[in-house]
Amino acid sequence: MTGTHYTPRDMLARLVAFDTTSRDGNIPLIDFVEAYLADWGIKSLRVDYEAGKKTNLYATIGPDIAGGIVLSGHTDVVPVDGQNWATDPFEVVEKDGLLYGRGTCDMKGFLANALALVPDFKAAKLKVPIHLALSCDEEVGCVGVRPLVAYMKEHLPRPKAVIVGEPTLMKVVNAHKGALTFATEVIGHEAHSSYTHLGVNAILVAGELLTEISRLAAEMRERGDPSGRFNPPYTTVHVGLIEGGTAKNIIPRRCGFKWETRLLPGSDPDEVPKKFNRFAHSLEPAMKAVAKETGITTDRTNSVPGLRPEPDSPAEHLALHLAEANGTEAVSYCTEAGLFQEIGIPSIICGPGSIEQAHKPDEFIAISEIEKCQGFMKRLIRHCVN
Repeated sequence: MTGTHYTPRDMLARLVAFDTTSRDGNIPLIDFVEAYLADWGIKSLRVDYEAGKKTNLYATIGPDIAGGIVLSGHTDVVPVDGQNWATDPFEVVEKDGLLYGRGTCDMKGFLANALALVPDFKAAKLKVPIHLALSCDEEVGCVGVRPLVAYMKEHLPRPKAVIVGEPTLMKVVNAHKGALTFATEVIGHEAHSSYTHLGVNAILVAGELLTEISRLAAEMRERGDPSGRFNPPYTTVHVGLIEGGTAKNIIPRRCGFKWETRLLPGSDPDEVPKKFNRFAHSLEPAMKAVAKETGITTDRTNSVPGLRPEPDSPAEHLALHLAEANGTEAVSYCTEAGLFQEIGIPSIICGPGSIEQAHKPDEFIAISEIEKCQGFMKRLIRHCVN
């Protein structure tokens, strides 16, 4: 059975043409990839995250046995809203050795290489299977891949290694920070602004909480990073969104804000929220003395595990060999790699392009990075044959 041959450049153009902004879903792209693989006699498995809108795709090339290598990448991209692009973000435009378009580096460049080499994977007499894992909704907290990870754990032969192709300039990354996100809501008590003693100002209480977050951020910064591998070299605490109040002459009843902490691998995930909640509880007696219905609540809205270094893992050994690299690096952004590691599959990050280009207007990937990734994939074929 013979399907269509694509160069990585042509496959990238096909993938970028699908607007897979997270909010809109990825089904048309998955339909295309599924049909393309079927033309090469490769069956695919869909594991939905949001039926009819967002799904994951998993395919195996070679023997259906344990010990395979997973090439993993997310299909969703961040929005282009409000960004000033010089070109159509959903059309690949080449200029001066660079390929411009939304998702070119984050991370359709990696997927384009893997998919373009499917005919080579298929033609090789693989003794070790190569799996393709295409996920959804990574950009909104690594949430979409979780049903696929759970399915892999329960129903599929256990792979030997996962290579997540986030943009690393084809360097091997064996560690990244984890992330916890929170939503805090302060309920105060409304009154006329001239009678401040009769109300509880939710915005001012939130201000005290924000000051405590700033103090916790400083504490984490002072503690630092014993490994010396991360930039910035400490666990970070950050507030990204705040809203509240009704009018300037009404004591605000409500104020809410969203915040996060990005933790060094091995950090206690409960330390920062426990300290924050302890401080929040200390504010409530004075609030409730004015009005019993007041209070402060904080919900954990998401958790993305960090990637722990596993220097002797098959994933790291293999990636170093395929990338022809001598050492590993660490990054501060989150990926899906930690989720695969959580179910016992050694995982590594290595992909074409620079994270510095991700999420920006005029996102691009260098053609030289596409070529380096091709070499990586071809060495993978030889590994899986021999």
